[in-house]
Amino acid sequence: MSRRIVVPFGPQHPVLPEPIHLDLVLEDEHVIEAIPSIGYVHRGLEKLVEKRDFKDFVYIAERICGICSFIHSVGYCQGIENIMDIEVPKRAQYLRTIWSEYSRLHSHLLWLGLFADSMGFENLFMNSWRIREKILDAMEETTGGRVIQGSCKVGGVRRDISDSKLKDMVKDLDILSSDIEDLCHVFFDDDTVIHRTKGVGVISKEAAYSLGAVGPTARGSGVSTDIRKTGYVAYADLDFSPVVETGGDCYARCAVRARELLQSVDIIKQAVDAVPSGDIDVKVKGNPDGEYFSRVEQPRGECLHYIKANGKKNILRERVRTPTTANIPALVKMLGGCEMADVPVIVLSIDPCIGCAER
Repeated sequence: MSRRIVVPFGPQHPVLPEPIHLDLVLEDEHVIEAIPSIGYVHRGLEKLVEKRDFKDFVYIAERICGICSFIHSVGYCQGIENIMDIEVPKRAQYLRTIWSEYSRLHSHLLWLGLFADSMGFENLFMNSWRIREKILDAMEETTGGRVIQGSCKVGGVRRDISDSKLKDMVKDLDILSSDIEDLCHVFFDDDTVIHRTKGVGVISKEAAYSLGAVGPTARGSGVSTDIRKTGYVAYADLDFSPVVETGGDCYARCAVRARELLQSVDIIKQAVDAVPSGDIDVKVKGNPDGEYFSRVEQPRGECLHYIKANGKKNILRERVRTPTTANIPALVKMLGGCEMADVPVIVLSIDPCIGCAER
């Protein structure tokens, strides 16, 4: 006769990079229900709008997450720029696009390594992070920071990249592409990966859509959604399509991120070929007065920055809806009915960023 027990999973766990707590209701080795609890790393970042000038708050927005920091700064800055009707120079928009895709590359490579580690695949973990180091080196060389770049500001960007350096970056990416393809081949075809991910953590297209899943979590279930297709920064000038898989399981979500690595390389090459000359910023005069919903595509999915201002140097409100927040209901759905041993793999398959979710 089986009986139900509740097993706490997290907030500290060897396979989790950040603290999320789940109460797992088990019947034998089967998870009947998962009850999430968040609030372990709340930092009160949104309260700081009352203490920081709107131009300086970009540094706070960038620290919402250390992995997708640059794209957070893009989301905040374009919100202020829309409120103030600031036309950002075209070159700055292209540089924002290039750095955003570098952020996506390093985030996906970090995740692929952690995902491999959750399956005990240490060699795959080390190879993912070895490639990621090259991406971080390029970001450090062009922005001055490996993780927190500080290169985006209201009205444009703080640093330019010379045309010769842009060409060198493309050459380096050409060399890295073969390593990335080899890495993807392992994730797509290795028996260990397939055994641990195929048919595990399945969520249907209808459930993913109705539960509000975003990013690779949604696209892995066949939901073709990608905020980059709205054309913010320079994406309107570039040719790409959302990467979609239909399996709805951990393997499909992994495949989406692996394929997006090569897509990001292609987007960077397109941006470098088309980047115009000119200024990289404009002078910002006055204070913002109004409100705006700014949408960007983080590596984990759609991120929303809501900004409200009243004409003073300190904005009134800066509310952030992050992709992990949106994907937690889908995660709870995936965990229902799975095996206890598959919980770490399923949790990591949404690429959870709890620092983003709690702020």
